[in-house]
Amino acid sequence: MTKYEQLGKLIEKNNGYLFASDVADADISRTYLARYVKENSLEKVAKGIYISADTFEDSLFIIQHSNPIVIYSGETALYLNGLLEREDSQTCVSVPSGHYNFRLKDRGLIVHQENSQIYGMGAIDIATNFGNMVKAYNKERSICDCIKNRSKYEVQTYQAAIKNYMRSKDKDLSLLAEYADVLNIRDEVMKYVEVMI
Repeated sequence: MTKYEQLGKLIEKNNGYLFASDVADADISRTYLARYVKENSLEKVAKGIYISADTFEDSLFIIQHSNPIVIYSGETALYLNGLLEREDSQTCVSVPSGHYNFRLKDRGLIVHQENSQIYGMGAIDIATNFGNMVKAYNKERSICDCIKNRSKYEVQTYQAAIKNYMRSKDKDLSLLAEYADVLNIRDEVMKYVEVMI
């Protein structure tokens, strides 16, 4: 297989994306990569990330690939889990406590630092609108975070998320209660469960 064919396979495997890290792992030089990018009209969308002309730019996938430590949270996780109908204009991510990345803030992201007890609790792989897999908090963790940080949400957004969760057929109330215990909000969460179930 030629290097061109190898690069083509990498793009195919990654839904139209070409990652410089994959190219390096395939033992293909940067010079060759640069020539391939130019000749095939690939667009550079982030450091070391290129997309083909017929690929839609998936900002959530790009952010995560550039920063594997981030987990989508807040309104972004609610949206990815189908609990909100609109994607929030600002993307919310969680990172471990002490991991402060100025580049994330510079991209306009809302960054939550979480201690080791809760960072990653409820993280799942979930598809974006473009079918690419990213890490986000699941429905139960997202609802607990929503209730815990109620004052940071618009009333309509807050109410829609809670109602949509309580109506969902695949909700897991025991998992919701488990997360609520860890986050010290069991009483508040149980109030919603009692009223809406």
